[in-house]
Amino acid sequence: MFSQIIFILLFLASVVFFAQNIKKIRRNINLGKPLDRTDRPKERWMTMMRVALGQSKMVVRPVAGIMHIFIYVGFVIINIEVIEIIIDGIAGTHRFLSFLGSFYNFLIGSFEILAALTLLACFVFLIRRNVLKLKRFWMREMTSFPRSDANAILITEILLMTAFLTMNATDSILQSRNFEHYLSAGAFPVGGMYAALFSSLSSESLMMIERICWWFHIIGILAFLNYLPYSKHFHILLAFPNTYYSNLEKKGKFTNMDSVTQEVKLMLDPAAVPPEGYQSPTSFGAKDVYDLTWKNLMDAYSCTECGRCSSVCPANQTGKLLSPRKIMMDTRDRLEEVGKNIDKQKKQREASGRRRLAEGLTAGGGSQRIDDGKNLFNYISEEELLACTSCNACTEACPVNIDPLNIITEMRRYLVMEQSKMPAEWQMMMNKIETNGAPWQFAQADRANWISSVAE
Repeated sequence: MFSQIIFILLFLASVVFFAQNIKKIRRNINLGKPLDRTDRPKERWMTMMRVALGQSKMVVRPVAGIMHIFIYVGFVIINIEVIEIIIDGIAGTHRFLSFLGSFYNFLIGSFEILAALTLLACFVFLIRRNVLKLKRFWMREMTSFPRSDANAILITEILLMTAFLTMNATDSILQSRNFEHYLSAGAFPVGGMYAALFSSLSSESLMMIERICWWFHIIGILAFLNYLPYSKHFHILLAFPNTYYSNLEKKGKFTNMDSVTQEVKLMLDPAAVPPEGYQSPTSFGAKDVYDLTWKNLMDAYSCTECGRCSSVCPANQTGKLLSPRKIMMDTRDRLEEVGKNIDKQKKQREASGRRRLAEGLTAGGGSQRIDDGKNLFNYISEEELLACTSCNACTEACPVNIDPLNIITEMRRYLVMEQSKMPAEWQMMMNKIETNGAPWQFAQADRANWISSVAE
């Protein structure tokens, strides 16, 4: 009973802590502007099934794609085994699902094979990152934490899979000895071969190793769960909703600003009546995370930091400062900073409210929008934004349908429409469009002169 109580308390604490972090992330995402992505539900489901579940974009690069599928399928399927561990921990049973008989044997055997493939994939990924040092894993935005984050997750998975196979290996020996409660259940194609390393140990020693691995495995999984919100591996959870809410329009289609469109319509037709409740726009583009949509902010949390976007970016390939991955990482960092400021203000407001109530006064309200003197431009430079060619290569390459170009476009809109900051070439082109109705250096009346020259 003591171990059950410890397990239940540990499990509940992990779930509560995880739920609190998810609540904060949901709050942060909802700081974004509204956006309707509920249209074409059938197409959205198909996109999610193909991209998130089917890993269609991962296999474009076969080695990484196949290895990732091993880890992905292993993670999803082995979670069934985690359910059994949780039941055993709460109820004090051992291999609760063994009543499934031959199907249980098939499950455990499949788990072991997947665990072995996961181990292989993790070692391959560690070698690619730290020995081969692929360029996209060592770009300037991949500072110490992003690199150590990826390595920590891979090492954690290796330890968890090793603990799982060791637990099964020792369990299989104890089953063969009919020791205590170790009933005969499960098939161990990998653990059975691995068991030879432990065959000379006493049953008591084997039981101790099995219990240590059992506790290490479940504590490791609960710790991993609560590490996810702080890690790039949060895409494990967000990949599905993020691909469901993908932009289904053609990638070359840019969005108009409704506020600007409405203003132009009112200017062109003096008799036009503004829509009810219409207010003239006070800002254009995105200066901070509040000016982006909730989908942009979900994209930031969904980024896998794989670097595929930056590796295909023509600006990045030619040595320019732009890295689409950095755009997403910087957006997430700024959003996290804003979230922490909101939490800090909330604590201060609650403390102030308690003091005011003690004095017989009422607590004041507060807004979630906080001016801390910073914005996205403290993270993302103008040089990065202006280097973008708007080719959409980054969006096409992303394995979870993130759209860095939309954030770049909105921030450039702010620079041009709010700050009048643009290269001289852009200014010349816009002046010509304004005066000539075209980007060329001649009047509209002369635009068809080339026809007469051809006729001659």
